[in-house]
Amino acid sequence: MPHFTLEYSSNISKKKLAAKELFAKLHETAANTAGNFPTKGMRSRAFKSKDFYVADGNPDHMFVHLTVKIGVGRSQEDREIAAKDLFAVLTEHFASSFEERGVAMSFEMTELEAITKFNKNNVGDYMSNNMGENA
Repeated sequence: MPHFTLEYSSNISKKKLAAKELFAKLHETAANTAGNFPTKGMRSRAFKSKDFYVADGNPDHMFVHLTVKIGVGRSQEDREIAAKDLFAVLTEHFASSFEERGVAMSFEMTELEAITKFNKNNVGDYMSNNMGENA
Protein backbone atom coordinates (compact mmCIF):
# COMPACT_ATOMS: atom_id res chain seq x y z
CA MET A 1 0.00 0.00 0.00
CA PRO A 2 -0.84 2.75 -0.75
CA HIS A 3 -3.25 2.34 -3.62
CA PHE A 4 -3.78 5.48 -5.69
CA THR A 5 -6.96 6.02 -7.69
CA LEU A 6 -7.14 9.11 -9.88
CA GLU A 7 -10.49 10.22 -11.27
CA TYR A 8 -10.38 13.01 -13.83
CA SER A 9 -12.55 14.86 -16.31
CA SER A 10 -12.29 13.87 -19.94
CA ASN A 11 -11.40 17.41 -21.01
CA ILE A 12 -7.82 17.00 -19.76
CA SER A 13 -5.41 16.19 -22.57
CA LYS A 14 -3.30 13.05 -22.30
CA LYS A 15 -0.19 15.23 -22.35
CA LYS A 16 -1.48 17.42 -19.52
CA LEU A 17 -2.68 14.41 -17.54
CA ALA A 18 0.66 12.57 -17.84
CA ALA A 19 -0.69 9.85 -15.55
CA LYS A 20 2.39 7.61 -15.61
CA GLU A 21 4.63 10.52 -14.66
CA LEU A 22 2.25 11.54 -11.86
CA PHE A 23 2.08 7.97 -10.57
CA ALA A 24 5.88 7.66 -10.61
CA LYS A 25 6.16 10.85 -8.53
CA LEU A 26 3.47 9.66 -6.10
CA HIS A 27 5.18 6.27 -5.66
CA GLU A 28 8.55 7.91 -5.09
CA THR A 29 7.09 10.35 -2.58
CA ALA A 30 5.24 7.61 -0.71
CA ALA A 31 8.37 5.45 -0.57
CA ASN A 32 10.33 8.37 0.88
CA THR A 33 7.68 9.41 3.41
CA ALA A 34 8.86 8.16 6.79
CA GLY A 35 9.66 4.78 5.21
CA ASN A 36 6.09 3.68 5.87
CA PHE A 37 5.09 2.48 2.41
CA PRO A 38 6.84 -0.48 0.76
CA THR A 39 7.08 -0.07 -3.00
CA LYS A 40 5.93 -3.61 -3.77
CA GLY A 41 2.48 -2.84 -2.36
CA MET A 42 1.87 0.35 -4.33
CA ARG A 43 -0.69 0.38 -7.12
CA SER A 44 -2.03 3.20 -9.24
CA ARG A 45 -4.85 3.51 -11.69
CA ALA A 46 -6.71 6.32 -13.44
CA PHE A 47 -10.32 6.63 -14.53
CA LYS A 48 -11.56 9.18 -17.03
CA SER A 49 -15.01 10.61 -16.44
CA LYS A 50 -16.72 11.29 -19.76
CA ASP A 51 -19.84 12.62 -18.08
CA PHE A 52 -19.09 15.39 -15.61
CA TYR A 53 -20.35 18.79 -14.57
CA VAL A 54 -18.14 21.18 -12.60
CA ALA A 55 -19.48 24.22 -10.72
CA ASP A 56 -21.44 26.36 -13.19
CA GLY A 57 -21.18 23.81 -15.99
CA ASN A 58 -18.49 25.63 -17.97
CA PRO A 59 -17.11 22.84 -20.19
CA ASP A 60 -13.58 24.22 -19.81
CA HIS A 61 -13.53 23.55 -16.06
CA MET A 62 -11.65 20.38 -15.18
CA PHE A 63 -11.51 18.16 -12.13
CA VAL A 64 -9.05 15.73 -10.63
CA HIS A 65 -9.67 13.67 -7.52
CA LEU A 66 -7.01 11.46 -5.95
CA THR A 67 -8.00 8.78 -3.47
CA VAL A 68 -5.21 7.13 -1.50
CA LYS A 69 -6.03 3.98 0.43
CA ILE A 70 -3.59 2.76 3.05
CA GLY A 71 -3.47 -0.10 5.48
CA VAL A 72 -3.55 0.39 9.24
CA GLY A 73 -0.50 0.79 11.41
CA ARG A 74 0.77 4.31 10.81
CA SER A 75 0.54 7.07 13.35
CA GLN A 76 -1.78 10.01 12.77
CA GLU A 77 1.30 12.22 12.43
CA ASP A 78 2.81 9.95 9.75
CA ARG A 79 -0.51 9.85 7.88
CA GLU A 80 -0.78 13.63 7.99
CA ILE A 81 2.78 14.10 6.70
CA ALA A 82 2.18 11.59 3.90
CA ALA A 83 -1.15 13.19 2.94
CA LYS A 84 0.41 16.67 2.76
CA ASP A 85 3.38 15.41 0.75
CA LEU A 86 1.19 13.48 -1.71
CA PHE A 87 -1.23 16.39 -2.14
CA ALA A 88 1.77 18.64 -2.85
CA VAL A 89 2.81 16.27 -5.67
CA LEU A 90 -0.71 16.36 -7.12
CA THR A 91 -0.87 20.15 -6.86
CA GLU A 92 2.54 20.63 -8.46
CA HIS A 93 1.70 18.21 -11.27
CA PHE A 94 -1.35 20.25 -12.28
CA ALA A 95 0.02 23.71 -11.36
CA SER A 96 -0.04 25.02 -14.93
CA SER A 97 -3.72 24.04 -15.27
CA PHE A 98 -4.60 26.46 -12.47
CA GLU A 99 -3.11 29.27 -14.56
CA GLU A 100 -5.14 28.31 -17.65
CA ARG A 101 -8.66 27.36 -16.50
CA GLY A 102 -10.98 26.46 -13.67
CA VAL A 103 -9.72 23.46 -11.75
CA ALA A 104 -11.50 21.51 -9.02
CA MET A 105 -8.87 19.39 -7.28
CA SER A 106 -9.55 17.11 -4.36
CA PHE A 107 -7.65 14.52 -2.36
CA GLU A 108 -8.51 12.03 0.33
CA MET A 109 -6.53 9.45 2.22
CA THR A 110 -8.42 6.62 3.86
CA GLU A 111 -7.17 3.95 6.18
CA LEU A 112 -8.63 0.50 5.54
CA GLU A 113 -9.78 -1.62 8.45
CA ALA A 114 -7.46 -4.52 9.19
CA ILE A 115 -10.27 -7.03 9.72
CA THR A 116 -11.83 -6.42 6.29
CA LYS A 117 -8.68 -5.85 4.19
CA PHE A 118 -6.89 -8.82 2.66
CA ASN A 119 -4.06 -9.03 0.17
CA LYS A 120 -1.61 -11.49 -1.29
CA ASN A 121 1.44 -10.14 -3.07
CA ASN A 122 4.57 -11.67 -4.55
CA VAL A 123 5.54 -8.63 -6.67
CA GLY A 124 8.66 -8.13 -4.54
CA ASP A 125 9.96 -11.46 -5.81
CA TYR A 126 9.82 -10.14 -9.36
CA MET A 127 10.93 -6.53 -8.87
CA SER A 128 13.94 -5.62 -10.98
CA ASN A 129 15.79 -4.14 -8.02
CA ASN A 130 14.89 -7.22 -5.89
CA MET A 131 14.58 -5.06 -2.79
CA GLY A 132 11.48 -6.87 -1.57
CA GLU A 133 9.41 -5.58 1.35
CA ASN A 134 11.47 -2.52 2.20
CA ALA A 135 11.68 -1.24 -1.34
